[in-house]
Amino acid sequence: MNELGKEYAAALFMLACEEGKQREFYNGLEFIRSAFDENPEYPEFLSCPGVPLSERISAVASAFGDSVPEKVLSFMQLLCEKGRIACFLDAFTEYKALLDLSERVSEVKVTSAVELTVSEKKKLKDKLESTYNRTVNIEYFIDVGLLGGLVVEMDGRTMDSSLRRHLREVKEVMNA
Repeated sequence: MNELGKEYAAALFMLACEEGKQREFYNGLEFIRSAFDENPEYPEFLSCPGVPLSERISAVASAFGDSVPEKVLSFMQLLCEKGRIACFLDAFTEYKALLDLSERVSEVKVTSAVELTVSEKKKLKDKLESTYNRTVNIEYFIDVGLLGGLVVEMDGRTMDSSLRRHLREVKEVMNA
């Protein structure tokens, strides 16, 4: 991740906190990210030195002025002015991480050998939320290579209770 993007995100997040509008700012950034996804040529246009800066800043205001908070619009215009539109996705990702941290939300990736039942998913979600005292958003994946068990990735940690890992440990003990 681009360090400059992190710095811009931190500054915007601090401003959002001062105004108590963290979620509102995030929604504005998400709106812009979606627009960039749908129109990949737009970020290229906004960073093109051949287009006069005043035109690019005006284009940002026209495209997003009625849809995002004023400070988010100013943030985008600043990125444009400083030639840092390429930092936007890193700034967006970092802002979301800061928001999740402040709201005590964790994005979790769960990989299992077979599809978990609705009941198993609910139990796992409840257990993670009560253990870590936070809200979790879980994304589920299947990997038949695990043979059994789960791999849970959360907040930079990996909890691997897969049969594949246990078999690997047994093999290491036998080869020692």
